[in-house]
Amino acid sequence: MQLKRFLKCGLIATGLLTAGLVMASDGSLLEAVRQGQLQQVQRLLEQGAAPDARGLDGSSPLLLATRDNRIDIARALIEAGADVNRKNLIQDSPYLLAGASGHNEILKLTLAHGADLKSTNRYGGTALIPACERGHVETVRLLIAAGVELDHVNHLGWTCLMEAIVLSDGGPAHQQIVAQLIAAGADLNLPDRAGLSPLQQAERRGQRAIAKLLREAGAT
Repeated sequence: MQLKRFLKCGLIATGLLTAGLVMASDGSLLEAVRQGQLQQVQRLLEQGAAPDARGLDGSSPLLLATRDNRIDIARALIEAGADVNRKNLIQDSPYLLAGASGHNEILKLTLAHGADLKSTNRYGGTALIPACERGHVETVRLLIAAGVELDHVNHLGWTCLMEAIVLSDGGPAHQQIVAQLIAAGADLNLPDRAGLSPLQQAERRGQRAIAKLLREAGAT
């Protein structure tokens, strides 16, 4: 009886120790990603650290790597099975953040590993909407090619086309983005909650080049 109790306690202790090591390695993985230590990240993954461990704010190692555009680390994590759609407490995922930040190499990795094109951020926007707003021309190209919905409306009542106008200065990058959206077949007359069309918003803001693009494409 005593032997059985001893063995049972030993197994429990071993299990607790193993769990403790796993938890410690997961925490170490998050820190290694923060520090940009690729070799340490690879070592910890080989030792069994969970690629989808979470920090206090819900951020995964891959989300941290995406935030800092650490491409090689992001690749290592994705190859180890990290979820490109795992969100933190403010609804950022590696895929959504890569699109919003214009981190195109990581975005390509997420698109190749199951990115949810219909997923939305805390503003109810797809990855394409902030990419358009922030003037990430190549990012917009990648997301359009991937098939992200062009006419999705976020919580503010704006599409990607509307954000490329309302939240921009109408400069060259946003002109290219508007041209891409036109060519891809975006609805040019979908109004905002105030009933204003993209063309009307562009004219109000003195964005002559964008207004010209819209009028030539048949916008009213």
